[in-house]
Amino acid sequence: MTTDTPARLLTLLSLLQTPREWPGGELAERLGVSRRTIRRDIDRLRELGYPVQATFGADGGYRLVAGKALPPLVLDDEEAVAIAVGLRAGAGHALEGVDEASVRALAKLEQVLPGRLRHRVSTLQAATTPLTSGDGPSIAPETLTVMASTVAGRERLRFAYRAADGTESRRVTEPYRLVSTGRRWYLVAYDLDRADWRTFRVDRVSEPFATGARFAPRELPTGSAAEYLRRSMNRTQESYELVVTFAAPAGVVAARLPGWLGTPEPLDERSCRLRATVSDAKDWTAVRLAMLGHDFTVQEPPELVEEVRKLGERLTRAAGQADRVDRAGTAGRAGGAGR
Repeated sequence: MTTDTPARLLTLLSLLQTPREWPGGELAERLGVSRRTIRRDIDRLRELGYPVQATFGADGGYRLVAGKALPPLVLDDEEAVAIAVGLRAGAGHALEGVDEASVRALAKLEQVLPGRLRHRVSTLQAATTPLTSGDGPSIAPETLTVMASTVAGRERLRFAYRAADGTESRRVTEPYRLVSTGRRWYLVAYDLDRADWRTFRVDRVSEPFATGARFAPRELPTGSAAEYLRRSMNRTQESYELVVTFAAPAGVVAARLPGWLGTPEPLDERSCRLRATVSDAKDWTAVRLAMLGHDFTVQEPPELVEEVRKLGERLTRAAGQADRVDRAGTAGRAGGAGR
């Protein structure tokens, strides 16, 4: 019997967060209390913002339904480990779609994980390798979670930084946003020593430290951190005009296209064209276009046309080698069966 009311409410909430309807009698039996107590506890959960729906009948039931806001979730050990491992894997490889919100969620989760679960997460992370990690640099999830916590808490961040030419420096910043391009993570921050806004590649950051000093957010020179990063990259990297035609509707292509590449314009019901200014390496752009899963033709620039051609030849050779290995294996098995 659960006599402690807060503990009983947490247990009740954990049960209700499973996707099923719970008869009142079964809940009462599970918690070792009366049905009247269950009804009172349900009312308390509703007062806390949990949308618990009741059904009527011989043994009225309860289930948690979608509400207007997301209330706190209660996770068991296995669920917490699974979520943390997934978020760490995505954050560490800058997977597209895993943005700053995901990193903030990871920071919150790891902050409250018991030591035994944190050890399990680290062990699983070290023992697994993602099938498609991309060719971007890996980042320690701990680096991202420290940064995300300082962004959310408006707390000054100190770290060591290695520039593209290998120069080492120490930076004290007012972090503004973390931005993922799908290949790399960047920190947009105000650099206090240089009295100006800067962007930092997170894979070049080490020893991040939350100083505890709070600050009032400054106004970014552009409307968003993503736009500021795009302009910064255009200033420091070679950029080129990209023109690609896809043999698919504009809406279908846009659904799989990274936001930083822009929006395709429809040519007709079955095709569209994308025009964009790109700063990424042309070999990586060729891979990104191929990963969209639709036939496409590159009009500009000529260098990207060549990269796509080389990528196609490389993949064709790989497929041919796989076919030869498969045929050799089949022949070997057939020969063995005939002996």
